[in-house]
Amino acid sequence: MVSGKDAKSCRLPLEEDILARRLRPTDEEREFIAGIARRLVAAIKESGKAEGMVVGSIARNTWVRGDRDLDVFLLFPPDMSREALESEGLALARTIARKFTKTFCEKYAEHPYINATIDSIDVDLVPCYNVESAACIQSAVDRTPFHTRYITEKINGLTDDVLLLKQFAKAGGIYGSDQMTEGFSGYLCELFILYYGGFDSLLDAAAEWRPSTVIDILRHGSKEFSEPLIVIDPVDPRRNVAAAVSLDRMAEFVELARGYREAPSDKFFTLPKEYPCSRDDLCALLASRGTSLYAVTFTTPPFIEEIVVPQLKKSTQAISELLSRNGFIVHHAHYRMGKERSLLLFELLIDDLPPIRRHEGPPLWNRANADKFREKYQNLSLPGPFIENGRYVAEVSREFIRAADLLSSPALLDVGTGRHIRAELGKDWCVLEGADCWQEEFASFITGFFSRCSPLVRIEREE
Repeated sequence: MVSGKDAKSCRLPLEEDILARRLRPTDEEREFIAGIARRLVAAIKESGKAEGMVVGSIARNTWVRGDRDLDVFLLFPPDMSREALESEGLALARTIARKFTKTFCEKYAEHPYINATIDSIDVDLVPCYNVESAACIQSAVDRTPFHTRYITEKINGLTDDVLLLKQFAKAGGIYGSDQMTEGFSGYLCELFILYYGGFDSLLDAAAEWRPSTVIDILRHGSKEFSEPLIVIDPVDPRRNVAAAVSLDRMAEFVELARGYREAPSDKFFTLPKEYPCSRDDLCALLASRGTSLYAVTFTTPPFIEEIVVPQLKKSTQAISELLSRNGFIVHHAHYRMGKERSLLLFELLIDDLPPIRRHEGPPLWNRANADKFREKYQNLSLPGPFIENGRYVAEVSREFIRAADLLSSPALLDVGTGRHIRAELGKDWCVLEGADCWQEEFASFITGFFSRCSPLVRIEREE
């Protein structure tokens, strides 16, 4: 582990240039956001009902230029009931928001909070308990003030390294612990830099990571974890800060670390351009691939992403399995949550089948079951049952010979979709085929669906 001063001396000229031109917030930007934060905290204190505290990357001075997200917590006494925290906390947050803007709305994570836009800054006003230690938390957000205090005390001299890592992860598509990304949170990035002592040292270590890598800064972990990457929270030994990181995102970071150490480039810090495809582009692409494309669309359930996206993932997997069981080979499937409509997309290698299929029965020496099988299928108009390799085999009619018919049938409601997805499908859903799957809202998603490659492969193609 190296000091902040040593970390600076290890930096490449390329990294210093990126920090100066793109990553470090300007003095004017810092003062502008700090002014809004001071006014909000003062307004909360003046209410006499709670204490205000700025948390997150802005409080820790680890925010990237242009990231104008301000998190302000309203700290209430820990003896307040959960119901009172939700009702009174939300009421106070709403009152504070009204003092500064007319643009705000209620959102819900573990409990309600207010999201507001104040002088072009995206502000979250979040009620929580003002507990003595992270061991006494009553809701997940109660940990956040302790995260802020811990990082603020330790990060001196390493803030630039955090900025580099955050931009590196954003450009690689692995920044964000949300359900769609399954990547690195800002707090996780800060812990990586603290543990390894700098951006350069982190990449050297990450290039050799393997699943079940454990990072425990304080060596106080008190629980076993099964995730591929395990980072014990310094303020809570029972929590894995990297729990949201999927195996694929971890592997992509390893790949990026290796690629950058071998050939550093500005491309590793540059967000990839989006190339939304047109309907004609999609039509030509499908013709060249010779595959079939189907979309199942429905009204997006009225819940936050953290609730809906896991159910979209589960539903996509369940419907893929339904297609496969019926003989339709799924090449690739993915999902996207839109504001009004959500979309499940399936690329099939086979979408049209013969009206008959082969159905294997039990071996002849399993007499009871063999007799039942013979009796069940012997009166069908199709050949069989016949004996092959010592067991009965029959030819039976397929229920669905077209994938579109299966996806449009009530069978879709019988698979293990998520509860809220099932409720929306029960109202109505739409099946689209081929180029008709193109929707303007999902144009960039469809482009990404057909242009999959690892982050390093994309960067090397762009060089």
